[in-house]
Amino acid sequence: MNLTLFDLDETLLPLDSDHAWGEFMIRLGWVDEAGFRRRNDEFFAQYKAGALDIHAYVAFTTEPLRQREPQQCAQAQAQFMREVIGPALRPAALELVRSHQAAGDRIALVTATNDFVTAPIARAFGIAELIAVRLERGPGGTITGRIDGTPSYREGKVTRVDQWLAAAGGDWGDFERTCVYSDSPNDLPLLERATDPVATNPSPALEAIARERGWRILRLFE
Repeated sequence: MNLTLFDLDETLLPLDSDHAWGEFMIRLGWVDEAGFRRRNDEFFAQYKAGALDIHAYVAFTTEPLRQREPQQCAQAQAQFMREVIGPALRPAALELVRSHQAAGDRIALVTATNDFVTAPIARAFGIAELIAVRLERGPGGTITGRIDGTPSYREGKVTRVDQWLAAAGGDWGDFERTCVYSDSPNDLPLLERATDPVATNPSPALEAIARERGWRILRLFE
């Protein structure tokens, strides 16, 4: 059996679901448009630069959720899937996932976006295993604004995959080949663990690294 790990944003999706969720909350009128957009864009720029304080970002982006009832949050989540994510599910990305499933690979979606946003996206791709930033839940399942455990960001993605494999009594050495798809240099720690790293719709920085190292480059959305 081979192992295949997919990043999500700008890899399987032609957008960043975390940033798009922030824009969606603006559309809903849940936040002050100018102030929220400015701060959301600042965090997005930090992410692209590999300098995101992910704990501060999660506290910021979950504040509107913490001010609303779970049913209202669930309705917004479903609307976001219909109006934003659904149209962004491209056949080439879906087929890529299906091809690895057909080959019998063990598959996981490994993302730095939180599980509230990404759980329904993973289901839409038909990927059962999701390794995302886990939002800490308080009494009654309420979101606290903190992260539960190690965030799946940069080196934390490797840690979380280690934990996921170990929970099933395994490790990286159980697989003949390991394929990792990502667009971002933030995922270099994970890409470097792969026998088959694939720079997918890569940023200019990752494309330069991929060419230097002879990694495969895949463009799903051209």
